Amino acid sequence: MSGGYDDRDGKIWLDGDFVDWRDANVHVLTHAMHYASSVFEGERAYNGKIFKSFEHSERFKKSANLIDFEIPYTVEEIEKAKYQSLEKNDLTDAYVRAFAWRGAGEDMGVASSRNPVRVAVAVWSWGNYYGDAKFKGAKLDIAKWRRPDPATAPSQAKAAGLYMIATMSKHTAEDKGCSDAMMFDYRGYVAEATGANMFFVKDGVVHTPTPDAFLNGITRQTVIDLLKEKGISVIERHIMPDELESFEQCWLTGTAAEVTPVGQIGDYNFEVGALAREISDSYDKLVRS
Repeated sequence: MSGGYDDRDGKIWLDGDFVDWRDANVHVLTHAMHYASSVFEGERAYNGKIFKSFEHSERFKKSANLIDFEIPYTVEEIEKAKYQSLEKNDLTDAYVRAFAWRGAGEDMGVASSRNPVRVAVAVWSWGNYYGDAKFKGAKLDIAKWRRPDPATAPSQAKAAGLYMIATMSKHTAEDKGCSDAMMFDYRGYVAEATGANMFFVKDGVVHTPTPDAFLNGITRQTVIDLLKEKGISVIERHIMPDELESFEQCWLTGTAAEVTPVGQIGDYNFEVGALAREISDSYDKLVRS
């Protein structure tokens, strides 16, 4: 598949039916385009099986509830749409994007309760999110934007509006020759990258930020389970910026990122070490099992 994301061959599931890829359009007065009333899921299929698909579909529904709308399909119907999308596009290894939004309707202001909720599923082939950084170690900038207080925005919703500061941070990072940016939370604690959770290693113990101001990723939870199965201690806690120089290894986790080692964050350097590579290999084996 090549070309812009609006100009490709294939089918997209839209509101219960499949439409040609190029015809999957919305009106310019769609509420989500103006007020970010949208949620989504990012998933990967390996050998025809979407990893932790049901958990993603459940979170999809929960995210919509957290930003005050209801997806008009059951988890089972969403599951069916995702797998049908793979079949329609003749894909077994793919990225799967389910998304829902408040569409165009009677309301065109902040309130939009009378507007229909639209739902779509698109799938496409997608390689390593960070390219060869998955093998060499990603280079991260340190973002000036911070993850907001959960009393300001629903941090456990995978909501489009929460990614605005992530987009700006990633653009700045790329301008500096980095793959991504590390973000602090509103208190100044280490939080996450723009679309991936973070892990650090010191003296054989793994430390990861407490997800109380950012999304507790499904991949993050999977990797914690993998580490514990290996008998490796995992400490979830608040991490201060000045601790970065004491960590030996670092990696990112996420559906798109999978498990990607980090070689540098700002002026801090990390070894692309044995544990990072072991967890990356274990995760790759798990998702393909």
